Amino acid sequence: MSIEGFQPISVKPPSRSPILFWIRCRIDLQLGSIVKYLRPAMSDLHGRILDLGAGESPWRDWMPEGCLYQGIDVENSQEYGMNIERQEIIYYDGKIIPFPKSSFDGAICIEVLEHVENPDEFVSEISRVLKKGSILLLTVPWSARRHHIPHDYHRFTRERLARLFEENGFDNVDIRERGTEIGTIASKLVVLTIRLLKPKRTANMFWTVPIAVIFAPAVAALLAAAHISDAIGRGSREDPLGYFVRAVCSAS
Repeated sequence: MSIEGFQPISVKPPSRSPILFWIRCRIDLQLGSIVKYLRPAMSDLHGRILDLGAGESPWRDWMPEGCLYQGIDVENSQEYGMNIERQEIIYYDGKIIPFPKSSFDGAICIEVLEHVENPDEFVSEISRVLKKGSILLLTVPWSARRHHIPHDYHRFTRERLARLFEENGFDNVDIRERGTEIGTIASKLVVLTIRLLKPKRTANMFWTVPIAVIFAPAVAALLAAAHISDAIGRGSREDPLGYFVRAVCSAS
């Protein structure tokens, strides 16, 4: 089993510390790009909503008034750095979603699909528990390091995502690239800088920290460029940070 040198930090509900969450979104471009697309899209949700791979339930804060929240996660979610002592989350084997057919009016699934061994079965299960016409909001990374090892199985292209959902009970599949190559480069440099500041061996800090300090101005400049390019719609969409998907359940 591989051991990660830099493990992902779980996302906490924004309401716990709005300022810290805002700052993190400026630095963590993956998270910032998720928020950009997910938050406005959640205004379309209503009724009973399923959060697949709920983790710390950060997105529950943005559900419209009147929605009924239900989170589910895998039984070994502690391996992903999650708190498993939460009564509002149902833990299951990650295969058969433990609800009857057409139980939900909508679903969200954020940065989970890459950790699913059989994506076709998983997406088919989501369509089974959704009512016809229900909305699924989903994100996946594209340009991201291997994470949550050994449970990182896939990277999905736009074309693979379209085929995956159209063949497993969804239509009106709208796929958006999150970020551009500028954000991708900036994100990689942020991770590299953090690794330099926190090396595996403390004894190495005498040379890693000075290098991180040298990199810092370039990292700050690239972060600024990433936010600006995204705001004005410039940059290549062929090497994004990830993808955002909005799909409608067509299964009856």
